[in-house]
Amino acid sequence: MSKIYYNKDADIKVIKKKTIAIIGYGSQGHAHARNLHDSGMKVMVGLRKGSAHWKRAEKDGLKVTTVPEATKKADILMILIPDDKQRDMYENDIAPHLRKGQAIAFGHGFNIHFGQVDPPSNVDVFMVAPKGPGHLVRRTYEQGAGVPCLMAVHQNATKNAKKIALAYAKGIGGTRAGVLETNFKEETETDLFGEQVVLCGGVTELIRSGYDTLVDAGYDPNLAYFECLHELKLIVDLIYEGGIGNMRYSISTTAAYGDVTRGPRIITDETRAEMKKILGEIQSGTFAREFILENQANRPMFNALLRKGKEHRVEQVGEKLRKMMPFVGKKLE
Repeated sequence: MSKIYYNKDADIKVIKKKTIAIIGYGSQGHAHARNLHDSGMKVMVGLRKGSAHWKRAEKDGLKVTTVPEATKKADILMILIPDDKQRDMYENDIAPHLRKGQAIAFGHGFNIHFGQVDPPSNVDVFMVAPKGPGHLVRRTYEQGAGVPCLMAVHQNATKNAKKIALAYAKGIGGTRAGVLETNFKEETETDLFGEQVVLCGGVTELIRSGYDTLVDAGYDPNLAYFECLHELKLIVDLIYEGGIGNMRYSISTTAAYGDVTRGPRIITDETRAEMKKILGEIQSGTFAREFILENQANRPMFNALLRKGKEHRVEQVGEKLRKMMPFVGKKLE
């Protein structure tokens, strides 16, 4: 089992006099930048010229500059733009301006693990990856808490990379909740697997298939939506708060019996075999190559599948029902 680090294990003074540049100001970027700023760090935001986030970052009280300028001035660069954009930005705007002893950090290991970004040997390379969306990283910090993080060191040029990574994690609130030490390979492969098989791919297909089964059997589409999608949050919250056992304790006896007796009939040996196949594609780099090529070709299949997903009837019904529930669908900052 990997070690978990907390506030007492991290010294924020390690980065107190360093300039930190957050590259990107989306979900994670805005949270990292604002949390570090509120922790007393010297923070700037690096964005491409014309970025829609430029004025927002300035409005939040942060210094904003171009990525090349941020690279020249910063001691630590945290790259928080989408995975498919990182290679081009690194090669064009970051690599030409790097200097010995700097640190390059990531919120996900994809581009380092799959060789899309290859930093020189004279810089530190580490990862601090909060296990939650940016709005939660920001909100919990403001509440005096934090979101658990993963931390890994890929390159330790200064012999101080781990201390810097832990100090950074403390600056965004991660050590309040716990920072788990891992490596880029493990973080990348488990993250991709979780997204594809359970959290995103598995869940969305389960929702749509359940919905289709009820509607095709003649049941009211509105009821099917509530049963197969809307109530999912209630169940997930119970699992999040206390594990699967807590969920089974909290639901009705009828629901719990249906869970333990029928669930294994949905996730069959064939399903588990497909999970292993998907994991193999991730481990071999097959998925990474497919994703990279898809983006190089301007995402024809990806965009077509997203359009098809939006056209599914559960999405159409859901859009109408959510308008009747003003407490649902609030935009997250």
